[in-house]
Amino acid sequence: SGLVLVKNPHLDLMEEDVLYHLDLGTKTHDLPAMFGDIKFVCVGGSPNRMRAFAQFMQQELGLADAGEDVADICAGSDRYAMYRAGPVLSISHGMGIPSISIMLHELIKLLHHAKCRDVTIIRIGTSGGLGIEAGSVVITDTAVDSSFQPRFEQVVLDDVVVRSTQLDKDLAEELLACSRDIPDFPTLIGHTMCTYDFYEGQGRLDGALCSFSSEKKLEYLRRAYDAGVRNIEMESTAFAALCGLCGLKGESCCFHLL
Repeated sequence: SGLVLVKNPHLDLMEEDVLYHLDLGTKTHDLPAMFGDIKFVCVGGSPNRMRAFAQFMQQELGLADAGEDVADICAGSDRYAMYRAGPVLSISHGMGIPSISIMLHELIKLLHHAKCRDVTIIRIGTSGGLGIEAGSVVITDTAVDSSFQPRFEQVVLDDVVVRSTQLDKDLAEELLACSRDIPDFPTLIGHTMCTYDFYEGQGRLDGALCSFSSEKKLEYLRRAYDAGVRNIEMESTAFAALCGLCGLKGESCCFHLL
C-alpha cells in the first residue's frame, strides 16, 4: 500500500497521540492536511543545517516562496527543528542513537497519522571516513555496530532485542547513479559503522579518557576497513532498524570531513 506503518497496537486505544518532542499532536493539529503530501524526508544532526537544506530545496524546486525564510514547524519545542519545502520535510535529529531514535519514533507516527504514502527518508550528515579521500560522500549499504555486525541492539524492558540494519539497496544504487551527474566530489557505497560515543568509541586519542594505545587504535581501524567499513558516525544502526521495521524506504549519505 506504500503507507508508513506503526507496529504498536496501543496507539489505537489512545484518545490522543502527543508527539512530545515535535510539539505536534493528533488533537491539536490536522496532521493529514499539514503533512499528507510529503514524499521525501531528509534528516540531519544540526538544526541550522536542516534549515539551510530546506531553503536550498525551495530554490531547487522553484517554489513560490524561494528565497524567503522557512518557518520552524516545531518552534514550540527546543529539541528538534522541522522545515518544509514542498513535498520535502527537513528535520534535525541531534547527536547519537538516543536522540535520533526519539525523533524517528515521533516522525514515523506523524507520517502514519498523516496517511503519507511511498515516503523516502534520507539521512544527510557528516562522518569520519576510513581509507577514503577527504570530501567523499559515503552512501550506506549496511549499517554495522562496533563489532562490524549488521545489527542494532536495544534493551527493551530487560531483554536485549536485536534488529536488522539493512538499508534499501535499490535506493543506494539510485543515489549513486545521481551522484555521477555531480563530479565535484567522489561518491561510493560502503558499510557505515555506528558507535555510541564520539571519543573512545571511535578510537580517538583526544578524549577525557583513553584506555588504548595508538597502535591498538590503528589495528582496530584496519579490521574495520577490511570488514567493509568506509565511514563512522553515531546514528545509522538505529536509523536503519526503525526505517526497516516501519516500511520506510531509507538511506544514509554522509559527507566525509576528515
